[in-house]
Amino acid sequence: MVGSGSSLKKNKISRIFLSSPLLLLQIFADLSLHLRSTMSKGPGLFTDIGKKAKDLLTRDYTSDQKFSISTYSASGVALTSTALKKGGVHAADVATQYKYKNALFDVKIDTDSSVLTTVTFTEILPSTKAIASFKVPDYSSAKLEVQYFHDHATVTAAAALKQNPLIDITATLGSPVISFGAEAGYDITSKTFTKYNAGISVTKPDACASIILGDKGDSIKASYLHHLDEFKRSSAVGEFYRKISTNENTITVGGLYAIDHSTTVKAKLNNHGTLGALLQHEVLPKSVVTVSSEIDTKALDKHPRFGLSLALKP
Repeated sequence: MVGSGSSLKKNKISRIFLSSPLLLLQIFADLSLHLRSTMSKGPGLFTDIGKKAKDLLTRDYTSDQKFSISTYSASGVALTSTALKKGGVHAADVATQYKYKNALFDVKIDTDSSVLTTVTFTEILPSTKAIASFKVPDYSSAKLEVQYFHDHATVTAAAALKQNPLIDITATLGSPVISFGAEAGYDITSKTFTKYNAGISVTKPDACASIILGDKGDSIKASYLHHLDEFKRSSAVGEFYRKISTNENTITVGGLYAIDHSTTVKAKLNNHGTLGALLQHEVLPKSVVTVSSEIDTKALDKHPRFGLSLALKP
């Protein structure tokens, strides 16, 4: 009896040791899935560096009058009609969008009888996106772009499909928290670089900062955006821009404040005395009216510029 008990104990211990590698593998797999679920995929595009600060300082600020209305059909077709008054010029366009499997079709027709078509394909190859665009009758505006996304890198390549092709390449390395990126444009005909820029971005849940060296090294832009609440409805931003060749500096500060769940205000001011303000109100769910203005505080005799935008969506 004693011998059989000890053998049972030994068999039990051996089973535990034999199963422990499987348990470790399972724990490691669960941990990997958890880490992947809590992190976004990769560092993003090069154009995302400094984009949040730029959007807060420029998005929705306008001195034009714009009206747009969008409708959606049961088949999934989105139709948007837009009327625009810019200065003394009136313009209008109709845009339609349709998604079929892994392809997204965008077609825009304006009052100049121009037709802009953009087709976006996703997952033709794993982790890739292809974007093709062309304009009729200006066939020289055709462009093809391919984007590749990896957990630690994003690479894009775009080519203008015309007689004198231009190639743009961007690469971003890092993680969703910190990323380094660069872009370059090359003219095949003249064999010269049309542009080369570099940037770095640091992103946290409540703030993001970026530095971009642009204009072939002739300018530097540094920005910092800080969210004042957990819902990111109120934020403050600061931006410093320096043109090295002309020794010109521009410092801009701005902010966003949510008065309530449907009304927000924005304001910005730079060291040249330009003051901008904006009021945005959601009159209906997804339907927004925006009133913006801009004034030169160093030349108060000039008339301020006003803009009005109304976007209606079902």
